[in-house]
Amino acid sequence: MSQLTDAEVKATILSFLDKKGRWGAHYFPLSTLVKWLGRKVKRNGKRVKKCIEELAKEGYILLHKRGEAISLNPTRSREISEYIRKVMRL
Repeated sequence: MSQLTDAEVKATILSFLDKKGRWGAHYFPLSTLVKWLGRKVKRNGKRVKKCIEELAKEGYILLHKRGEAISLNPTRSREISEYIRKVMRL
C-alpha cells in the first residue's frame, strides 16, 4: 500500500471517513487519521495532510474545530461515492 498515487490517497481518506460514517457534524480527529494513514503511505503524514488540504479546497471534506477535525461534505455525497468507486475500482 506504500506505492499509492495522490488520487488513491484521496480515495482512501474519503473511503475511511465514509466507512466510519463521518458526514456533516459527525467529525473525526485529523491527527488520528494522519497517524493511521501515514504508516501506510510513503513520506509519512506530509503527503496525507497535503491531500486533505486539496480535498477541503475541492469541497469534498469539511474542516471543524479550526482544522483539527474533518468530516465528509453531505451535499456532495453522490460525487464522493463515485470518486471512490472510480479510483479504487470497486
